[in-house]
Amino acid sequence: MTDTILAIDQGTTSSRAIVFKPDGTIRASSQYEFPQHYPKDGWVEHAPSDIWDTCLRAARDVLRQAGDRVATVGITNQRETTLVWDRKTGEPLYNAIVWQDRRTADHCARISAEGHDADIAARTGLLLDAYFSATKIAWILDNVDGARERATRGELAFGTVDCYLVWRLTGGKVHATDATNASRTLLFNIHTQQWDDDLLEIFSIPRSLLPEVRDSAGEYGVTDEAVLGRTLPIGGVVGDQQGALFGQACFAPGMVKSTYGTGCFMVMNTGEKPVVSSHRLLTTVGYRLDGKVTYALEGSIFNAGTAVQWVRDGLQLISHVREIKDLLATTAGNDGVYMVPAFTGLGAPHWDPHARGAVLGITRNTGIAHFVRAALEAVCYQTRELVEAMAADCGQPLERLRVDGGMVANDWMLQFLADILDTVVERPVVIETTALGAAYLAGLQQGIYPSLEAVSDNWRESRRFNADMPPETRRALIAGWDDAIARVKSSA
Repeated sequence: MTDTILAIDQGTTSSRAIVFKPDGTIRASSQYEFPQHYPKDGWVEHAPSDIWDTCLRAARDVLRQAGDRVATVGITNQRETTLVWDRKTGEPLYNAIVWQDRRTADHCARISAEGHDADIAARTGLLLDAYFSATKIAWILDNVDGARERATRGELAFGTVDCYLVWRLTGGKVHATDATNASRTLLFNIHTQQWDDDLLEIFSIPRSLLPEVRDSAGEYGVTDEAVLGRTLPIGGVVGDQQGALFGQACFAPGMVKSTYGTGCFMVMNTGEKPVVSSHRLLTTVGYRLDGKVTYALEGSIFNAGTAVQWVRDGLQLISHVREIKDLLATTAGNDGVYMVPAFTGLGAPHWDPHARGAVLGITRNTGIAHFVRAALEAVCYQTRELVEAMAADCGQPLERLRVDGGMVANDWMLQFLADILDTVVERPVVIETTALGAAYLAGLQQGIYPSLEAVSDNWRESRRFNADMPPETRRALIAGWDDAIARVKSSA
């Protein structure tokens, strides 16, 4: 019986492959980390060979474990990260420029000065920011010798990571992306569901670079037998945060999920009509099925898990995340210590690319436990900012939040999150919902799931966290955070 699904989840710091059973539980899993490259302040790059090699190794691992039962492949990916490659050889022209990268902030400022902000937002649902792909593409074309001329001649291809993987998996036969990834480029009109000629002109991007845009559950060719040792249909492609929205079965308008990995991303299903944010959130494509778009509101925090990673690898205060639980047990409070992990600027709702991180409130009493606690607390305070913005945009408070990602294995963080949000936080049985969403989409395309209701029936709660913090304590903690944020913003 071929009823299991291979999901390739290409993330910011690692690539993993998971084979899911039809009930959404995990049959096999493999994961490989890869290096981050920081050539200059605010620059973040990945070697394309690292992206591909780690995905390939992980996929081959789980296929060996799963045997012949795999029916289809789904792909999910770090969004906005930009690659340009040669259409004939497949050779990338430059490293992948990662979504966190801020090198094109000045380019965005110049476009803003020309008065394009409102038009760009109206067409794309996005803010004009270096976070997205358009100015990254332009940077490669303008900084790699001959690239712009070659692009004009149609010799080059652009893709976000999903598109690059589809290209490689199909042996260069398919150059396609899905609507969720396209909606993160600043080049895609989310209302017409087409690449937008006016946007291409604003950013000076040749149309010949761009992939075909398909549904999130659709036909993306078959894997080349030389790549995975077998031919498998690729049936689902989705950006990682929309994948988590799908994997969390947030199919009704008003349902919200928040993913905690390298960054933190909160996404609310808003249904068939896009909601325009008044609080600097993003309007985006949640998923597209059979040509029908479900829209979403999104708030993006650039640094979440990276704050803990910095404490571990950068400061070397701990050697493994297993130490965190015991360290937290030694603290009764944060003792006024706050970390603002604005390593690559601040995302929503601030959108300050020039802000930089800080640890505030340090005294002689401050120890390793305070740094660890401050890193985890920062994720929760930033989440609260997103919740408040979404509630203001939609006119209703958040009743419950479904969470996922690697960080949510930490019970302490989720309890603090529930306390700071003053709401219910729900953790599912399967927290790898980004990959699960890609698997569900591929399964829909393959006929393993007959409907969204069948997918929704798979969702199971592992644990619920209820708020249990005195209001005055909550107010005092939030006031300390607000002061810390004000101190690091570039306008301060």
